[in-house]
Amino acid sequence: MTRYAIYFHQQWVGDHDEEWFRSRVEPSTAVVREMEEAGVLVFAGGLVEDMDHAFSADGTSGTMVVTDGPYTETTEQLGGITVIEVPDVDTAKMWAARVAEGCGWPQEVRVVM
Repeated sequence: MTRYAIYFHQQWVGDHDEEWFRSRVEPSTAVVREMEEAGVLVFAGGLVEDMDHAFSADGTSGTMVVTDGPYTETTEQLGGITVIEVPDVDTAKMWAARVAEGCGWPQEVRVVM
């Protein structure tokens, strides 16, 4: 069994009105329920969008420094992540497609090492 991270950057979501976002709640939560029922879900969750609530920890200088805000300024921020444990890449691709369909925006997938 291999773990895969299925994730998206907030900027991939696009600009939509509140009604559109409400229309995505049921399909996206249905996929999470399906993953739970199939026994493949490890974790799923969205991240707080306000980067003012982010902080970072960096000990690469030899001294640990914890600072408010993101570690670096970037044009994209991680918006959410789902971790699954499945027997093969084809199954991971199937679940990634289901998550993308449920959410209504693209997803990227990587093996968790």
